[in-house]
Amino acid sequence: MSIGVLLGQVGTPEAPTPRAVRRYLGRFLSDRRIVDYPAWQWQPILRGFILPFRSRRSARLYQRIWTNDGSPLLVESEKQRQALQAALGPGYKVVLGMAYAGPTFERAIDDLLADGVDRVVVLPMFPQYSSATTASVYDAVFAATTDRSGSARRFVAALDCVEPYFEHPGYIDALQGRIAQAIAVGPRPDHIVLTFHGLPARYISDGDPYQDHCRRTVVALAAAMGWTPADYTVAYQSRFGPEKWLEPSTAEVLSGLHARGIARPLVVAPGFTADCLETLDELGNEGRDEFAEGGGDPGQYRLCPCLNDDPQWIETMVQLVARTQSTKS
Repeated sequence: MSIGVLLGQVGTPEAPTPRAVRRYLGRFLSDRRIVDYPAWQWQPILRGFILPFRSRRSARLYQRIWTNDGSPLLVESEKQRQALQAALGPGYKVVLGMAYAGPTFERAIDDLLADGVDRVVVLPMFPQYSSATTASVYDAVFAATTDRSGSARRFVAALDCVEPYFEHPGYIDALQGRIAQAIAVGPRPDHIVLTFHGLPARYISDGDPYQDHCRRTVVALAAAMGWTPADYTVAYQSRFGPEKWLEPSTAEVLSGLHARGIARPLVVAPGFTADCLETLDELGNEGRDEFAEGGGDPGQYRLCPCLNDDPQWIETMVQLVARTQSTKS
């Protein structure tokens, strides 16, 4: 065994309980990649106001989507890991790591080194680069590779990071196939909402290429689907805090669809490669409510599943690993 593949995700609570959610959110919202306010200013707000209230509310939301097998994000990510392992074969070992909760990067690196892996391909599960996601995975992986419980590792494996793949042909083809499957189920949608996770607008002005990557994904996907600009709307979800975020907000777009004469929307989240709270609940439940509050028929609202373990997406993951290896050889 010489090559490891590390799938990097943000993380998920271990249980849909206020205590577990608070532990997860505490780590997540303490990362300067996520919230970059000075600790002296941010931590009292986080610990004194946000965590006590947001943890209880988020736990209720997780309870609505939790499965018998656990967190949907962890379940779908594990399916991806298993499918990629089968596709790559015995010359690779594929592991899953999460930055804030769930299977840790430290444990993932331990598993790889125990099997004699001396080179690791890091595959962040975020097609569009963002300092709040991709860079957070980089930080966590590098820390886990060099340190072990506060002690320096004697052996550090070589790391190869998969480049952002926001317009990779395989990724676009996989999205196209997933959307085509969703369109084929039931009455044909009369509009597509493409929603990406939001970021504070300040991050973009500071140099984060995320919005440009989202735009380029949309251009490539629209060309593949044969859409005109009138066929779709791009929006950004998951706003948090008082800052100005990327616009338009997904909530405002969904609540305004009926007034635009749109009766059968299909909501697609191209930036999420595995279904999670932000897709299943924020878009699937809250999004349907927002559409209905704007006058739409909730029965006509549809959400496209994420790529998850779709065979075309797994083949694209194989291509991304192979391309990264070929550029390093």
